[in-house]
Amino acid sequence: MTIPPSTPHPRRTALITGASGGIGESLARQIAAHHIDVILVARTRPKLETLAHELHAAHGIQATVIAQDLTAPDAAERIEAQVLTQGLTVDFLINNAGFASYGEFHTLPREHELNLIQVNITALTDLTHRFLPGMVERRRGRVLNVASTAAFLPGPLMAVYYASKAYVLSFSEALNEELRGTGVHVTALCPGPVQTGFQDRAKMQDSRLIAGKNPLLAPMMDADTVAREGLQAMFAGQAVRVVGPMNTIQTLLPRLLPRSVVPRLVKQVQARAH
Repeated sequence: MTIPPSTPHPRRTALITGASGGIGESLARQIAAHHIDVILVARTRPKLETLAHELHAAHGIQATVIAQDLTAPDAAERIEAQVLTQGLTVDFLINNAGFASYGEFHTLPREHELNLIQVNITALTDLTHRFLPGMVERRRGRVLNVASTAAFLPGPLMAVYYASKAYVLSFSEALNEELRGTGVHVTALCPGPVQTGFQDRAKMQDSRLIAGKNPLLAPMMDADTVAREGLQAMFAGQAVRVVGPMNTIQTLLPRLLPRSVVPRLVKQVQARAH
C-alpha cells in the first residue's frame, strides 16, 4: 500500500524497519515531520496502514507500507523488490527492528535465538548492503542502525542480544569510516532501556534492570526522546550516539574495571528481582 504525497516537496525517502511501535514508530513520526516520505516495514500490516494514513494526513508525505517478517531468510530481498517495483529510492535507511531474549542461553529455545540473530544482525546487514551502494553512487545518504548500550558490554542472561548489538555497533563504526568522503554516513544509536513493548516480548519484566531495583541504573527513557536524539545524530553524520549521561557512564565500565568483573556486574543487574 502506498499513499501518494498531497503537497510538493523535494523527494527524500526513509525506510524504517520495526515501524509499528516503540522507537520505530517514534522515528517514523519524527522523520515525517521533516517532510521526508516513509517506507514503513514491520510484521503487522493493520498497524502500519493506520500509521501511514496518520502521517500522510499530518504532513502530506508519501507513506508506503511493506508488511514483512524479518525472521524470514529472504526478508531483505523481498523488501528491496517491493521498493524497486514501486520506483522508490531510499535516502535514509533506519534499521530499527530488533528483539531480545532473557534467561540462561542453554535453556532458551534454539529457534528463538537464531531468529534473534536473523533480525538483529542478518536482516540489518542485508538491507544495508542492498541500499548502501545507491547512496554512495548518489553521494548522499544516511544509515541509522539502532544498537544499544548493551553493545559495550557482555550480557549474561541476555548473551545473544548483547552480542548482536556489539555487532551492530562495530559494523556501523567500520562502515562510517569506510564511507568517509562519500557524502554517506552510518550512525549507531545506543539507548539504554526504553519504555516500549520490547521488555514484554523478551519476558524480562522481573529483572532488576527493568524493575528498577538498582539505584545505580539510569531510569528508562521514552521512545520519543531516543528517536529525536537518533535523528539528530543521523542528520549530523555522527558515528555513535549514546542517549543519556548515565548511560554514557555505564558504557565506560569495560575501560574502568577488570574484564573479568564486568560480566558479573551485568549478571547481578539483570538477575531476577526477588
